[in-house]
Amino acid sequence: MKTHFNSLVLFSFFVFGVQLAFCQESNWKAPVAADALKNPFKGNAKATVEGKHIFEQMCVLCHGVKGKGNGEAGLTLGTKPANFLAFKVKKESDGVIFWKITNGKSPMAGYDELLTEEQRWQLVNYIRELEK
Repeated sequence: MKTHFNSLVLFSFFVFGVQLAFCQESNWKAPVAADALKNPFKGNAKATVEGKHIFEQMCVLCHGVKGKGNGEAGLTLGTKPANFLAFKVKKESDGVIFWKITNGKSPMAGYDELLTEEQRWQLVNYIRELEK
């Protein structure tokens, strides 16, 4: 009986570990053309402050206060929100992040109709600030 229980526990840890890795590892790729998009507000401190306000209103619930993907609503999702501090996100171009904010991928909504292009770039600026 004990052997079966130990096997079940080990199997459960394996399955949970695979699910956790899958949830945190996203294969969401933007089209190559997204890399060519240039951030018109790069280095603009005022745009970054505006991005912070938008982030606090629209993103914190899923992505968390520090952008780690651990917001209250995000914890309930099958696909976990991006951790903006992860190396994978840090190495993405501003254009890719802008494209992802614009288009979304379920469960994340696309924000092309909810936010202006300027606001989406401001969010990119603030996400970059979180990485520092």
